[in-house]
Amino acid sequence: MSSPETLAAIDVGTNSFHLVVARLLGEGRFSIIAKEKAVVRLGESAAQIKRLTERAMERGVEAMRLFKLVTERTNSPIRAVATSAVREAANREQFIERVYKATNIEIEVISGFEEARLIYLGVLQALPVYDERAALFDIGGGSTEFLVGEQGRVLYANSFKIGAIRMTQRFFPGERVTASQVQDCRSFLQGEIYHAAEEIARSGAPQLIASSGTAQTIAAMALAARGEPIPESLNGITVPLPEISTVVQQILRARNNAERAALPGVDPRRADILAAGAVTLETIVEACSAEGITISSYALREGIILDTIQKLDQPGRGLTHLSDLRYESVIRIGRLYNFDEAHGRHVADLALLLFNALAPLHGLPEGARELLEAAAFLHDVGYHISHAAHHKHSHYLIRNSEIYGFNEEEIAMIALVARYHRKSHPKVHHPEFAALRFSDATQVRVLAALLRVADGLDRTHRGNVRGVEVRYNDRTITVEALHPLNCAIDYELWSASRKQGLMEEVFDRKVAIRAEAGAKATA
Repeated sequence: MSSPETLAAIDVGTNSFHLVVARLLGEGRFSIIAKEKAVVRLGESAAQIKRLTERAMERGVEAMRLFKLVTERTNSPIRAVATSAVREAANREQFIERVYKATNIEIEVISGFEEARLIYLGVLQALPVYDERAALFDIGGGSTEFLVGEQGRVLYANSFKIGAIRMTQRFFPGERVTASQVQDCRSFLQGEIYHAAEEIARSGAPQLIASSGTAQTIAAMALAARGEPIPESLNGITVPLPEISTVVQQILRARNNAERAALPGVDPRRADILAAGAVTLETIVEACSAEGITISSYALREGIILDTIQKLDQPGRGLTHLSDLRYESVIRIGRLYNFDEAHGRHVADLALLLFNALAPLHGLPEGARELLEAAAFLHDVGYHISHAAHHKHSHYLIRNSEIYGFNEEEIAMIALVARYHRKSHPKVHHPEFAALRFSDATQVRVLAALLRVADGLDRTHRGNVRGVEVRYNDRTITVEALHPLNCAIDYELWSASRKQGLMEEVFDRKVAIRAEAGAKATA
């Protein structure tokens, strides 16, 4: 598949939705050719962050309709990513479905950790910090992300529910700000971010990068206070802590939102959440023992563009197909739980051979390969908790791990495929399986069927089955297990045959698993 000439990225945020359209320049580079912003206030109150209101969803759908019209001018493929408000909303699927019906745009929901990674990718495009240790934070409406990275690799990441809207609702419900409210907010923030701030402080990063709208507002106000003109882009602007503190006091002294909106450098649309955002930013800078902040004008949406380019450009890795980031993240999780790495790798190889051979029958998208490979690597991590019901423990550990490079929907599917590698087949009365969309449930069933047989073919964890050859017709599928002449695989054949039932169900064919001695496997 050839790469498109342009790409569009949408950041479905708690306060605002942002769209960027980029022209691809090759070698992982791009230039922004269009931008749009809509202040949606999807999570306008604490209650809305838990459940989106009808009016909030209507505003969100209208913003997405506008963005769709913009992207149609350049015929740009769209990748939309949702963060805190959608991530936490109990009725998020209703909103996602409404957006899809109105615009045909599919929204991905990502974890706070993945959000931090994508922000870092955006920052790398804005500032020359690739070769140095970089520390950054991004204050959103519902959450704030922290990250330490170096040469594109994440060394530390975390996400906290301390966004500007959330802090406004909790500590600054009225327009007039009191000293006790500010102190209560600071104390809360200091406790919440203590460990993250310690990581930032000891990272050795030469500067603290801020990429949020709050940070850009503080920077614009600082420039205005210096008597300097405010440029169209604030990228690379540095604001020392004393100037930050002066600006914050100016914001807090304002008697109401109208006075804050009138302050030089302030976007009037942010006035009602500015006090909370400013206190949050100043507290973070102080807690991180930083001398100030450097502004990155690129953030999540530009990171989405770069991440999508990397996925389009990622060459095949032979038998394994996981991107480098996803591969490293999966292996990290496996090693954290002391998995049998050789077994995981071998089962992944066998599962992908089955996936390739049966592709004309299952017709799954190429991305399903990565889900299968990740599930195969991690299917036995549940042994870390207990041998009994380890498949269920695997599901829990995977579902609650931060696997970089996958969105929440993909992590849920990986966890379920691993959960069904033994014992029960997927059932509609299993809550996690029942919650999947029909297309995703179909993928889980097919991938679990392949994983079950692949796992059975390495029942002894000795790698005796070196590969498989598959033949099929309208009524049968024959899997020939390839092995050395001097190696018996009776136990592997017995185990795989016990686990072939789901494959028979999903492909509606009888399955026969046989030995083929002396043959060579081909990927």
